[in-house]
Order: sequence, then structure tokens, then C-alpha cells
Amino acid sequence: MKIYLDNCTFNRPFDRQSSIRIRIESEAKLYIQKMIATNKLELIWSYILDFENQQNPFIERNRAIGKWKKYSSVDIEASNALIELSKSIITRGIKAKDALHIASAIVGEAEYFITTDDGILKKLNRFDNIVILSPTDFIKIIDTE
Repeated sequence: MKIYLDNCTFNRPFDRQSSIRIRIESEAKLYIQKMIATNKLELIWSYILDFENQQNPFIERNRAIGKWKKYSSVDIEASNALIELSKSIITRGIKAKDALHIASAIVGEAEYFITTDDGILKKLNRFDNIVILSPTDFIKIIDTE
């Protein structure tokens, strides 16, 4: 099963853990990473993940997230087709960087796009091209398989 984790999902365990939602999403994300590391899930990576991670002012976070690239089976590069696809996603009210993540996941043939971004989850809850879920909702799916 191919999945794509966006930058906010990769960063979730570094967020302040005072909210139960954030703690649960962090645990779910760490469980997903364990499944990636043991080859039970296939990770799709992209140039926009690299770009956003390089912008992270916290070096330890940057390094910890960057290490997951080696577990990816595909690294999506920028292309005209990807840019055009992201433009169509932007028309649904999605920010440009987020649209690039989603387009990268689609181009990489991910079955699931995993995010903690409420805006994406609300605006694309019925998106035809890929299933978009929070880490906790994704765990519900893989625990039943």
C-alpha cells in the first residue's frame, strides 16, 4: 500500500503535546512510520517535502524528518504535469504548497494522502483522485486489514 505523509504530519510529534488530539495523531504517525520502516507500507517522497523540510528552522527536526527519505520507494520531482495538477487542486481552495504535496502523492500513485491539516481534510474529504485522511483515521483502515 502506497502512502504519502505531508510535512505537517511528519512534524506532528514535534508539536506541543498538550492536546489529546495532537498526542493521538503523534502516536498514529509514529505507528505509520514503524510500518514504513518494516516495509508494511510504501512511502512516496517528493521535492516539496525536501523543500519544506529544508525551511525548518529546527535542525534536529530537519534531520529527523529528512532521514525518512531513505525509506521511500519513489521520489517525485517537479514536472509540468505535476504543476498543472496542483493548479487544479488550488481551485478547490487549497494552498499552493499543499496542492504540490497532493499532486506529488497522486503522481506517485499513492493510495492515501495522510495529513493533520484541517483545511485539507475539510476541503478535500470527497476528493476523487486519492483518499485523504488524518493519521488516526488511516490507522483505523490498516488495523482492519
